[in-house]
Amino acid sequence: MKALQPKDKLLERVTVNPKVLLGKPTIRGLRISVEQILRALAAGVPEEDLLKDYPELEPEDIRAVLAYAAERIAEEQVFPV
Repeated sequence: MKALQPKDKLLERVTVNPKVLLGKPTIRGLRISVEQILRALAAGVPEEDLLKDYPELEPEDIRAVLAYAAERIAEEQVFPV
């Protein structure tokens, strides 16, 4: 079993470049957005299928997407109405 990468190392896989997908967060500068992977996972697409559909993706990329989403949610503030 491979050792897990630290969270900061995983987050380095998420990149933002205004010239790629209008600056949306992507995986390693590829034209695969974090949102695209999250929506697929939320729809129940298995990781194995994502890796087959996007051969340039690596398992660590999917973990990076989840770590990135968790970081964004952790920063969210909810105020009572």
